[in-house]
Amino acid sequence: MSRYDDVPLQFPEGFLFGSATAAFQIEGAAAEDGRTPSIWDTFSKTPGKVWNGDNGDVADDHYHRWESDLDLMKELGLAAYRFSISWSRLLPNAGSVVNPKGADFYSRLVDGLLERGIRPIATLYHWDLPQELEDNDGWVNRETSLRFADYASTAAGLLGDRVAAWTTLNEPWCSAYLGYGSASHAPGRTEPANALAAVHHLNLAHGLGVQAIRAAATNDPELSVTLNFHVPLGDDAEAKRRIDALANRAFTSPMLLGRYDDDLLEDTRNVSDWSFVQDGDLAQINQPLDFLGVNYYSTVTVRMWDGESTRARNDGHKDVGGSAWPGSEHVDFLPQEGPYTDMGWNIAPDSLEDLLVSLSEQFPDQPLVITENGAAFADEVTVTPEGKRVHDADRVQYLKRHFAAARCAIDRGVDLRGYMVWSLFDNFEWGYGYSKRFGIVRVDYDTQERTPKDSALWLRDLVKAHAARSAPATVSA
Repeated sequence: MSRYDDVPLQFPEGFLFGSATAAFQIEGAAAEDGRTPSIWDTFSKTPGKVWNGDNGDVADDHYHRWESDLDLMKELGLAAYRFSISWSRLLPNAGSVVNPKGADFYSRLVDGLLERGIRPIATLYHWDLPQELEDNDGWVNRETSLRFADYASTAAGLLGDRVAAWTTLNEPWCSAYLGYGSASHAPGRTEPANALAAVHHLNLAHGLGVQAIRAAATNDPELSVTLNFHVPLGDDAEAKRRIDALANRAFTSPMLLGRYDDDLLEDTRNVSDWSFVQDGDLAQINQPLDFLGVNYYSTVTVRMWDGESTRARNDGHKDVGGSAWPGSEHVDFLPQEGPYTDMGWNIAPDSLEDLLVSLSEQFPDQPLVITENGAAFADEVTVTPEGKRVHDADRVQYLKRHFAAARCAIDRGVDLRGYMVWSLFDNFEWGYGYSKRFGIVRVDYDTQERTPKDSALWLRDLVKAHAARSAPATVSA
């Protein structure tokens, strides 16, 4: 029994209920209609990098099935859909010439959402850097930030009359530290100093991207960034401070406050002198945002390593030899109490509430949106006379308690404006391939059949109940 089980799931009028996906994870059509390779195409086809040798060539085949997928979103009552754009599909070879078929796909997608009354939230970068840019040192190279700004301007010029909200980057922590530090994500490098350079150049890309979108869009859209916040727990204040600096404040401080914190620079001085930060960069990065996207799944429990025992590396990410923690490799990540999802991540809705309250206290004028929250579980398909069903009771309970935690945060004064469930579909789960299912809609990868799980039906009913409470009263004659 959880303290969240009795919380009424009632949200303010205008609260946005939706779901989220990412281009590489669902689109497929990897080599069709002018799309060129991204770093995840290369990484996933490198032996040993992804479980079972899986790749994104087909994924959920959303590129061909987008219309029926949008129909399903409407049936579920989603008010918003957060999707990402493939840079390599829109601008092949990371060039400046728009791919007409790529542009047409995203234009039809946005129009289809609007026709169904669903708010489009477009993410420009969800980890799939064009391979050509990685060949030129990727996010370690400052030039990539400038190329991102050009890409942002192009995308906003094409879609900026219709997209309601733009997100510049999804989880730059993963792009920088897992891609260039631990090697568990594409491009698979283990270079601590370059991981920090990537942090800065992603931050710079965000700031330049916000400005580019504002200049090119014509419908006054909302601007945002999505960060995956780490919630460090434990009794060791120094360990928690270090992880908070590296995981959270390395992004929030420059983006929202216009600075890199002194303790972060001190913690990492033996790794980098941060000379890649140029005059004027922080002013470029520190751009006003309409909302801050919050991704939350689990917590970490940390302490300083004693120098003798075997290092504990339970940080929730694949251990392939490198470190996602430049300058703080001597922090232990301890095993945490269950229950756990199929990813091995602990389930802690109370920490979502605490995180939202903490962010509200740190940035009191910054509206928040939960842009990802969800859980992977090993689903079982039941065949009934009415058709297939997936009774994912664990996921339903997970969502109920996390929505309740969000409701409690609102009661504590947090300006929380929406909640995007991750993910709409089962999909390519990065280094885990197709072995982990996060979707509220099951995808049969052999037939591409979609089956809404009980969690999808639960979300549909929650949205219906919210709409009924928000509907204006009628007066009988």
